Amino acid sequence: MTQRAEIEPGGPEPVGGGGPGGAAIDAGAELDPVHPVRPPAPRFKPGGLTTAEVAERVARGAVNDVPVRSSRSTADIVRANVFTRFNAIIGVLWVIMLIVAPLQDSLFGYVIIANTGIGIIQEMRAKKTLDGLAVIGEAKPSVRRDGRTAEISTSEIVLDDVIELGPGDKVVVDGTVGEAEGLEIDESLLTGEADPVLKKPGDPVMSGSFVVAGGGAFTATKVGREAYAAQLAEEATRFTLVHSELRSGISTILKYVTWMMIPTSIGLIISQLVVKDNNLKDAIARTVGGIVPMIPEGLVLLTSVAFAIGVIRLGRKQCLVQELPAIEGLARVDVVCLDKTGTLTEGGMDVTELRPLGGAQDAYVKKVLGALGESDPRPNASLQAIIDAYPDSAEWRCTESLPFSSARKYSGASFSEGDGENSTWLLGAPDVLLPAGDPALDEINGLNEQGLRVLLLARAARELDEADVAAGAKPTALIVLEQRLRPDAADTLRYFEDQKVHAKVISGDNAVSVGAVAGKLGLPGAENTVDARKLPADQADMAKVLDENAVFGRVTPQQKRDMVGALQSKGHTVAMTGDGVNDVLALKDADIGVSMGSGSEATRAVAQIVLLNNSFSTLPSVVAEGRRVIGNITRVATLFLTKTVYSVLLAILVVCFQVEYPFLPRHLTLLSTLTIGIPAFFLALAPNKERARPHFVKRVMRYAIPGGVIAAVATFVTYLVARHHYTGPEALQAETSAATLTLFLTSMWVLVIIARPYTWWRVALVGAMGGAFLIVLVVPWLQEFFELKLVGTQLPWTAVGIAAAASALIEVTFRWVNQRFPA
Repeated sequence: MTQRAEIEPGGPEPVGGGGPGGAAIDAGAELDPVHPVRPPAPRFKPGGLTTAEVAERVARGAVNDVPVRSSRSTADIVRANVFTRFNAIIGVLWVIMLIVAPLQDSLFGYVIIANTGIGIIQEMRAKKTLDGLAVIGEAKPSVRRDGRTAEISTSEIVLDDVIELGPGDKVVVDGTVGEAEGLEIDESLLTGEADPVLKKPGDPVMSGSFVVAGGGAFTATKVGREAYAAQLAEEATRFTLVHSELRSGISTILKYVTWMMIPTSIGLIISQLVVKDNNLKDAIARTVGGIVPMIPEGLVLLTSVAFAIGVIRLGRKQCLVQELPAIEGLARVDVVCLDKTGTLTEGGMDVTELRPLGGAQDAYVKKVLGALGESDPRPNASLQAIIDAYPDSAEWRCTESLPFSSARKYSGASFSEGDGENSTWLLGAPDVLLPAGDPALDEINGLNEQGLRVLLLARAARELDEADVAAGAKPTALIVLEQRLRPDAADTLRYFEDQKVHAKVISGDNAVSVGAVAGKLGLPGAENTVDARKLPADQADMAKVLDENAVFGRVTPQQKRDMVGALQSKGHTVAMTGDGVNDVLALKDADIGVSMGSGSEATRAVAQIVLLNNSFSTLPSVVAEGRRVIGNITRVATLFLTKTVYSVLLAILVVCFQVEYPFLPRHLTLLSTLTIGIPAFFLALAPNKERARPHFVKRVMRYAIPGGVIAAVATFVTYLVARHHYTGPEALQAETSAATLTLFLTSMWVLVIIARPYTWWRVALVGAMGGAFLIVLVVPWLQEFFELKLVGTQLPWTAVGIAAAASALIEVTFRWVNQRFPA
C-alpha cells in the first residue's frame, strides 16, 4: 500500500572500513569548517546485515557498547560512602585513639565502619532494584537483519545496522537515512530548534533526537563512544540531576560545621595539651572526645539510606526512579500537569458510531477508512480503533501518505482507487479541518460534551504535499470514538486535591471533550475549559489563565512546554505526566517528568520517573515516599545538629574556663548511640504523610541552635558544680558521670520532642533508649567499661534537677520558636 523512497543497493561505497554491506564514515572524517563537504553516505541495504556481517563487526568491536546506566556504579557507591571529608577526619582521630587509649575510647571508629557498611549495602540494594527495572523498561529498537525485523537491545546494535523508525522512537545511534515516509525528527534536545526537521534519504540523523511523525529506516554510521551525540544525550537524560533542596541544604550545613570545627578544635587542642599539665594520653583522649561529636557523620548516611530504601519500595510497585532526588522533588510539587490520553484514559479506544455527511455512502466511507488505516505502518490509538472496526479491502493503492503530527492534528493519504479514480483524504480534528462557524461543528460539540472523541474524514481538494492541503476540504464523515477511563484515575485526582496539589489537564484533544472526561473523574474546575489556541502568548498573562483554569484542549507540543514555563514563573513546582512524543519537550522542562512505561521511547528517556505498570495510581505512592524522606530527614537532622551545636559550645566553654574537657570518646559514643544513632535510624524510615515544606536549613537550625545551646549550658553548669563538690583522685570520673547524666537527660528530651506525634513504637523506642542508659549505670562491668559511676546522691540528683530545668526550657523554647519563626 505504501511507497518508500529508498537508496538502491548499488549506491556509492562508503568511506572507511570495507566490511561487506558498507561500513561507517571514518571516525576521523570531520567536516572542513571552511569548505564543508559531507562525506559520502554509506550504502543502504534494505534487508539489513547478514548474520556473518554482524559477527564480523562484533569481532572487531564495532558495537554500540556505551552502557545505559540508570544508577551509580558499584565503585561510585563505595567511593561516595567511604571517601568523605568527615570519614577522613574521624579515621585520623580513630587511629590516634587506637594508639593512645583503651578500646572503649575507639568505639566511635567501629560505629563509622558499621554506618558506612549499612550505607553501601542499602545503596547496592537500590542499584540492583534500579538496574533490574531499567532492563524491564529499556527500549528495544527494531533492527533489520537477514531480511527480517527484530527488536534487540540498544547495546547489541553494530555498525551499518539498519534501524527502523516510527513515531515516538528515539534515534539511538548516529546514522544516515535510507528510507523515509513523511519522516519528521525533533532535534530540539540537541540543537534547541523547536521545529521538527523533515528527513529524506541521504540526510543524517543524530542520536538523542526523536521521531514526531512518519517513519523510515537509517543505517548506523557511528556506534559506541564514537557517537558523540549519543554521549551528550545520555548525559542529558540520565545525569542532569533534579534540584534537591534536601541534599543542597545538608551540604550547606556541613560546610558551616566544618568552618566551626576548625577554630574550635585548635582551641581545644591547645587548651588540653598546653594550658593544662595533664597526663598526655588522657589529654589526647579528651581532646578527641571534644572533636568527634562535632561531626554529624550519620546525617549524610541516613539521607542516602532513606533515598535508597525509597527506591526499593517504589521498585516493588514497578516505579523506576531514574534520578534519586526525583522522589523528593515530586513530594514538593504543587501543580501536576496531566496529559489526558494514556494518563486519565487508557491507550485503547473503540469506534462507537460512524456518521456520513453530505450524502456520502456508508460502504464507501468504510472503504476509505480501511485504506487510511492500512496506509500508516505505525497507527496511533485513534487510527488503531478505526483499523479494528473497518479492515482494509486491499482494493486501493496508496500513492502518498502524510503521517499524523501533534502540531498538525491530522493525517492523510492519496489513493488510486483501482477504477481509474484518484482521491486524497484527511483524517483528524474537526475544529482544525473545518472553518469556524461550519454547521457540522455544532453537532460535534454535542458529542464532545458527552466526553466522546470525534474525528473528521474529509476529502481534500489539494495535493497532499501542499502546505494548505486542508483548505477547502469537503467533510465526508464523523467517526465517534469512546475513550476508556482509567479505573484508578478518579481516586488519584481526589488524592491530589486532598493534598492541595492542583491538577491541570493539558491535552491536544478538543477542549470540550477533555473537560467532559475530566468532569466524569471529578476534577475540580472541569466545567471551565480553555481552548489553547486562544491562550495569550505573553508568559505572565498565560500564567494567570493557567492559575484560574484546570482543563486545556488543542494544546500543541510547544504550548505544553510554554505552559510549564509559565507555571514555573509563578513559583510553582511543576510535575508533568505523559506518554506521547508530543509530551517530550514539556517533560524535559518540568521540575519532575513522569512517563508511562508503555509511552514512547523518547518520553521514557527524558522523564525522571517511569511508571512501568502504566498505572497513574502509582503517583500517590511516589509523593508519599518523598514526603516520608523529607519529613523524617528533617526530624533526624535536628537531632544530629543539636549534638553538633552542644559539642562546639562545650568545647568553647572548656577553652574559656581553662578546665579539662569533661568527656572521653566512650561517653559521647554512648550518648550519640542512644539519643541519636539508633532512634534516628528508626525515625528516618518511619511512615510520614506530612506535606513537604521548603527552607530545610532554616527549619532544622531554628530548633538545633537553641536546643544545643541549652544542653551545653546545662551540662557545663553541672560539670562546674561537680568540680566544686568532688575532691580526690577519682574526682574527674565522678564529675564526668554527673555531666554525662545531665547531657543524656537533656538530649533525651530533644528526642522526646522530635518523636512526636507518639505511636506505640515511638514510645517503646524512647523507653528502650532510657532503659539502656539505666542498665549502663547499674551494671558494674558496664560502669567500669564506660567509666560511668554516680558517686553519692546529692550531686546526681542535682544533675537530674538541672536536666529537668533545661528540658522544660527546651520545651518552652521550641514552642516559642514554632510560633515566632514558622517555616
